[in-house]
Amino acid sequence: MPDEAISSAAAVRVRFPAAGATSAEALLAQVRGDSLEVGDERVRAFLAAFGKRLLRPALARRHPELGSLGFFLRPSELARTVDGLAGEHVRVPRGLVFHLPPANVDTVFVYSWALSALVGNRNVVRLSARSGPVAEVIVETLHEALADADPVVGETQRIVSYDRSDDAVTAALSAACDLRVIWGGDGTVRDIRRHPLSPHARDLVFPDRSSFAVVCAAAWLCAPRAARATVAEGFVNDTYWFDQAACSSPRTVFWVGAAGDCDAARADFTDHVSRVVTVRGWGVDAAMAVEKRVSTYGLAADGVAQRVEFRGNALADVTLAAAAAAPRRWLGAGTFAHARLGSLAELAPLIERRDQTMTHFGFGRSELEELARELAGRGVDRMVPVGSALSFHRVWDGVDLPAEFTRLVTVIR
Repeated sequence: MPDEAISSAAAVRVRFPAAGATSAEALLAQVRGDSLEVGDERVRAFLAAFGKRLLRPALARRHPELGSLGFFLRPSELARTVDGLAGEHVRVPRGLVFHLPPANVDTVFVYSWALSALVGNRNVVRLSARSGPVAEVIVETLHEALADADPVVGETQRIVSYDRSDDAVTAALSAACDLRVIWGGDGTVRDIRRHPLSPHARDLVFPDRSSFAVVCAAAWLCAPRAARATVAEGFVNDTYWFDQAACSSPRTVFWVGAAGDCDAARADFTDHVSRVVTVRGWGVDAAMAVEKRVSTYGLAADGVAQRVEFRGNALADVTLAAAAAAPRRWLGAGTFAHARLGSLAELAPLIERRDQTMTHFGFGRSELEELARELAGRGVDRMVPVGSALSFHRVWDGVDLPAEFTRLVTVIR
């Protein structure tokens, strides 16, 4: 049934398990059934079967991001997540978890929901009506896996859609949940927080974030050509998947080293990235091309950019007037600001709390750990190699998700 045809009394479209339209009250009654435990074998088997289906070669080739998701759901990783919760306390599920994922990254809702389900929670996930074709493939694949799953999965898990403006539904689900997980911009977080939670419940929020890459120029110039090509492929994966709109996709590249080395390394890096983009056939439609030109020329007009260079519509390079002027806002898919730093230590005063992921190349672990200690929580929650920006981990934005999705019971004898 189309969303616009659903009456106010039955405003929620249940997409998994497919059940048509219902009301928020009826939906909540549906997920008050059988209880689960942390690491419930029935849920674990379902997630592993779902992940295995995502790794089918034809599907993974068509949607590479689903291959990453399937890898995340392999049995060994699920077991590692559950085993990591062991300790002196008894871990129990938090209860009913209400997830509000973003519309611009189709796979985020699965990571959030899967970890919550794995540790025994009943879940309601609001999937945006603006979600893309990958989300549809995910829902279809979930139904395939459900056919062979224990009935408890269908009794305790719901993926739904409803009009974002329907405050009554959001209010009802918020009031009933034990944990509300909000992914999106700062405005989304503020808007959802208008709806009160039960006194015992809490919010887990993932607001606006920005990310960047840092490359040691000397290490780049010394790297074999094959290694540089591999890193360029990883950088393209980090940025062009989800049109560079993912919070962990880098928007600025900081080059560290002497001026001459940085200029040479940047030119070679851009050639490699341009080659990967061309070979893969990444295209940019007219609207996106206009967006990129408006954004980049705006930076130039404001004195933030010294130079703007386009390689077709798919790649735009911006030379910043100063490293401190690194833009945090989205400039359009395939748009990269560049700045030079004399040392990695010069990065520390430039970091803001909204900075999330730092992808890196050419630095040792001790250098990265020293930077992390210097930042002392002022920003940057992830430091990962170039090519791993979009690789989801159970610790995200500095938050241990499985731990947040559970409660601790103290037992003393």
